[in-house]
Amino acid sequence: MAEKNQLRADDFHAERGRRQSVNLNNNVTARIENPLAGIPRHTLLHNVEEFARDVNLSKYIPLLQRGALVAQNPAGFEHVSELEESEREALRNEVLHKWRQPKALYATVILCSIGAAVQGWDQTGSNGANLSWPDAFGVPDEDATDPAINSWIVGIVNSAPYIASALIGCWLSDPANYYLGRRGTIFISAIFCLFSVIGSACSQSWPQLFVTRLLLGIGMGCKASTVPIYSAENAPASIRGALVMSWQMWTAFGIFLGFSANLAVYNTGAISWRLQLGSAFIPAVPLVLGVYFCPESPRWYIKKGRYADAFKSLCRLRNTPLQAARDLYYIHAQLIEEAEIIGQSNYVTRFIELFTIPRVRRATLASWTVMIAQQMCGINIVAFYSSTIFVLSGANAFHALLASWGFGAVNFVFAWPAIWTIDTFGRRNLLLFTFPQMAWTLLGAGFCYFIPLDSTAHLGMIAFFVFIFAAFYSPGEGPVPFTYSAEVFPLSHREVGMGWAVATCLFYAAILSITFPALLKAFGVTGAFGFYAGLNVLALVMIFLFVPETKQRTLEELDYVFAVPTSTHVHYQITKTLPYWFKRYLCFQRSATLEPLYHFDNPVDANEASFSKNSENEKSVQPDLHVARE
Repeated sequence: MAEKNQLRADDFHAERGRRQSVNLNNNVTARIENPLAGIPRHTLLHNVEEFARDVNLSKYIPLLQRGALVAQNPAGFEHVSELEESEREALRNEVLHKWRQPKALYATVILCSIGAAVQGWDQTGSNGANLSWPDAFGVPDEDATDPAINSWIVGIVNSAPYIASALIGCWLSDPANYYLGRRGTIFISAIFCLFSVIGSACSQSWPQLFVTRLLLGIGMGCKASTVPIYSAENAPASIRGALVMSWQMWTAFGIFLGFSANLAVYNTGAISWRLQLGSAFIPAVPLVLGVYFCPESPRWYIKKGRYADAFKSLCRLRNTPLQAARDLYYIHAQLIEEAEIIGQSNYVTRFIELFTIPRVRRATLASWTVMIAQQMCGINIVAFYSSTIFVLSGANAFHALLASWGFGAVNFVFAWPAIWTIDTFGRRNLLLFTFPQMAWTLLGAGFCYFIPLDSTAHLGMIAFFVFIFAAFYSPGEGPVPFTYSAEVFPLSHREVGMGWAVATCLFYAAILSITFPALLKAFGVTGAFGFYAGLNVLALVMIFLFVPETKQRTLEELDYVFAVPTSTHVHYQITKTLPYWFKRYLCFQRSATLEPLYHFDNPVDANEASFSKNSENEKSVQPDLHVARE
């Protein structure tokens, strides 16, 4: 297989001939290049034929050749004479009706994202259970001989899934994906998530509860590192963000259902906390039963050299065989480009290369930034401890659960707009808009604690600002981190890179869960909310400097985005974007313009494609940009 891959690479480089290529480690001109652009037509067709024979797809040679011609110039498909009219119509519909996708694609993404509901449901199950299980296991927060130690025990038990995810589960995803594939990894992680929550409901002491939640964390980490990758690899670029963000949609839905379950079992007496924890097994059941009915990731098949299986998967995930053939050859061409800078590696070297290969290191930095920002924004102090916070605000247990249910409902409802905005407004812009709003809403909630406790406005205003905070979080920092991290790494490092990103997120979630009870005692609710409001401002600055936009780029084209040096990106944001914002939004200068950073050789934006057969130039090339060099 290695010899065949080398032959394919040699053929591909012969195709490229004298054309100058972009340096994928140091793309100082911010040029985004199609790896097939500029290859002579007869050379491209010849090498597609050789490729098809090498991978046992000879019977599809004409189809693959047509697909390669489309992949070479996506906007110019109207001038590809070999295409049939039905194929042209399908390509037009990609732009005009981008949501018109096969049912298998939607079913795959929805089914696998149901797994996210386990994580959301568990967060809220423990949220409600925190009001009673400490008393049941002899570690109450009040009227105890050593309440400080008990607070740390409660924090450690709550953080157990995130400790196990960050230290074990996320790092198992790379070898599990290598040997079992995306579907196999999701199946095994779902088994952990199914039986561990049942075990937590049957625990007889807090150490037993701690162990069962550690086992839950192994499944959560492995699943959270794999499902977004699986979704991203299956989805077309134009709607990838919206489909992958179904992970967040189902997390939000799981949070809402968890709060609903908390209310439903509130009056069941001493077993209420057991039902609240154990009910999280429900969303894991359809995941275990249904995952093998979904097609495997075509990119994983290609990574293993199984091109025929990859083509079958793509045929299920795309509307026509032509689109499947186009994507198959384009992915193949870009993976050869990646192999030039990455080469062969094992698990240990792949992890080290997250920080040593420039193109991969920039993706590592960006994914780390969006993931740690999710914990810095303060959402999980509400998701983990909202019932406790509302009790400290003067609510009884039932009203605290009811207010938490309201938070869950707002979190779920306001996640829906991101389905449309994440691929239009963009990942980066969503974050830059929502972080300032989350900062002031947390400050507002904290300052409401100065309202006298006996006033009806005290609890009502605190809940109001918490709900507004959730409304800004849900379409921004809610869906973006997992969507973004699943798409930024090259295929060779996608599993270990996503493992790193999710481990970052869940490790800091564990720290938050452990420390927040002590933080509440030391700072009070006002101080704790103010602390996280400040972290929102810091996260905003980090995102502005270190997070490039990725919307509507194929996974392969993102190699060129992350080949732009970090210093070039930072310099552009400070010297171009910041002055533009100041002129446009503070000085209200409508004439202000922002010089674009990226220069796309082959734009794929729907608005840039022309379907007129009279057009002589389908390729849009923007002027070269003058940007800082590293």
